[in-house]
Amino acid sequence: MVCGGFTCSKNSLCVLNLLYIMVSLLLIGIAAWGIGFGLISSLRVVGVAVAVGILLFLIALVGLIGAIKHHQVLLFFYMIILFLVFVVQFSVSCASLALNRDQQNQLLEVGWNHTATARSDIEKNLNCCGYHYFDKQEPCDAACYPSRNCTTCGQRIEDHAEEVLRVVGGIGFFFSFTEILGVWLTYRYRNQKDPRANPSAFL
Repeated sequence: MVCGGFTCSKNSLCVLNLLYIMVSLLLIGIAAWGIGFGLISSLRVVGVAVAVGILLFLIALVGLIGAIKHHQVLLFFYMIILFLVFVVQFSVSCASLALNRDQQNQLLEVGWNHTATARSDIEKNLNCCGYHYFDKQEPCDAACYPSRNCTTCGQRIEDHAEEVLRVVGGIGFFFSFTEILGVWLTYRYRNQKDPRANPSAFL
């Protein structure tokens, strides 16, 4: 059977969805690991990671079942949802790579001011206090706080922000192209006839 045939399309779609399932379980596992080792105490951050992992798992499960059963309705909804995810992820990846230094710093400061629990995790893990200014009267979870000899977190975060955004944008681009590949495979697979089925049956 050539690669453009029914069996190859089915196997390719199954492999792609198994990859998505592994990535979703990895996301959920990383969130659980972060809580277990005390690296993340923010329920919002953990909730977002777990929600994204569960959503990806459900989408991949629909695609996997649809591919195995050659189910037209499941494959149709899978194709539409995967295309919407591709649009969102591709847009976010482009935005991550297009941000200049000033825009990065503004977004980081806004995020710092609106995440109290994540701020505590950052101070503890990066051993820093405050964003642009270290107020010795304000409590801080960093190990340097008792000596009152701490650097600001803004300086440390901004040093690595560009690199992190490049990595996030690159990973997002990679997965966005696997998603558009999944949409194309699903579209082609839906319109192929199962050679083992009744030749007079409709798709």
